[in-house]
Amino acid sequence: MTDQIAPEKIAPAPAAAVAAQPQSSHRRHSFLVLTLGLMAFAAAGFYLYVPGLYVATTNDAYVDAHIVSVVPKIAAYVTDLHVNDNAKITAGDLLVELDPRDYQVAVDSAAADLASSKANVGNVETQLKEQQAVIAQNAATADGDRANLTFLQQELERYASLAHEGIGSNERYQQAQSDIGQKQAVLQHDLATLEASKTHVAVLETQRQQAEAMVSRAEAALAQAKLNLSYTKIYAAADGTVANKSVEEGNFVQPGQVLFSAVPDTLYITANYKETDLTNVRPSQPVNIRVDAFPNLRLKGHVDSIQRGTGAQFALLPPENATGNFVKIVQRVPVKIVFDDPGEALRWVSPGMSVETKITFNPPPDWLAWLR
Repeated sequence: MTDQIAPEKIAPAPAAAVAAQPQSSHRRHSFLVLTLGLMAFAAAGFYLYVPGLYVATTNDAYVDAHIVSVVPKIAAYVTDLHVNDNAKITAGDLLVELDPRDYQVAVDSAAADLASSKANVGNVETQLKEQQAVIAQNAATADGDRANLTFLQQELERYASLAHEGIGSNERYQQAQSDIGQKQAVLQHDLATLEASKTHVAVLETQRQQAEAMVSRAEAALAQAKLNLSYTKIYAAADGTVANKSVEEGNFVQPGQVLFSAVPDTLYITANYKETDLTNVRPSQPVNIRVDAFPNLRLKGHVDSIQRGTGAQFALLPPENATGNFVKIVQRVPVKIVFDDPGEALRWVSPGMSVETKITFNPPPDWLAWLR
């Protein structure tokens, strides 16, 4: 038979051994929690610190473009509008036509003024030619006066000789003297007339210069009138898309008024990086781009340039730190990033969309491929 041991004869376990079991389990639990905490802390530090050795990341970035505002240079009514909201345009397309009638009248008036100015120049040139004939006539008259005066002087000498010999009369001699005086006066008058006719040539030359200046002025006015007439048609300067249209046919528009914007097909990214993140950033470094609107879309690009100045430096009210208390704030510097062959993605990406950019300034090792 198997011996039976009475329950009352079994020795109870020592109290110290019973108390040690919970304490040992508590230590193991605390050690496990501490180990997991250290591992989590190390993982967090690895996640936050290690990427900074290879990449610079920011979510303060936006799609940008050289958007052109389409504005008129003249005041007129819109007669024809050849674009609609979000329409695709090509360089050279006719976008807007303004009422040309007032400007056509200005062209016609300027052309008439030019014709009148040219006619005035022709009139002055004709007067100059006529004046040359007057000068020749006055010169011939003066030459005739000189010839008559010479003849009278010869006669006076003959009459003087006859009077001295007692053959001629003193009356005829005195008459010859009087005739010479008259002819001398006529010669002086004709010489003065000749000089006046020559001086008048200079006056006519000045008038011709004034008339030619008026022709140049009329030509400039005609060119300006034609230029204003050409402004009645507005053409597309580059390929793009219509956006922010605020004009309709029949509207009266003023110079400088924005009719709509032309968004070009070429886009880029402006990423505002902290100045402390730009230590190793250089142009041409590769960039990974993620568009918030399309989270599954991954685009590639590269750094084009870094702005020479922080964003605050070009603000409307730049910071003034020379007075008062100073609090140092990390500044942000705009970095221009251009796409590398985005393909069809640019059909859906628009200026103003938020993006996240990751600049790789130091290629990470293979085991950190997730950073690429």
